[in-house]
Amino acid sequence: MHPAISTALTRIAAHNDLDVADLPPLYEVVDPEALAAVLESGGNALVGFEYEGYRVVIGPGSDDVAVEVIDEKR
Repeated sequence: MHPAISTALTRIAAHNDLDVADLPPLYEVVDPEALAAVLESGGNALVGFEYEGYRVVIGPGSDDVAVEVIDEKR
């Protein structure tokens, strides 16, 4: 798994006092392999998706990871 994806999942899990393994599968909302391919393409890609009440934005650099609560219940 791409490090930026792992970072996003770790932040979401921590915010919910969970282990990353306890989160629902990411593939239910985005294709993790395709996402990793875009991030590893060498360009300055900016990708975003919603997952478990959070908006995740990765990029333009692969170290740039933002996780924002969009579900006020969280």
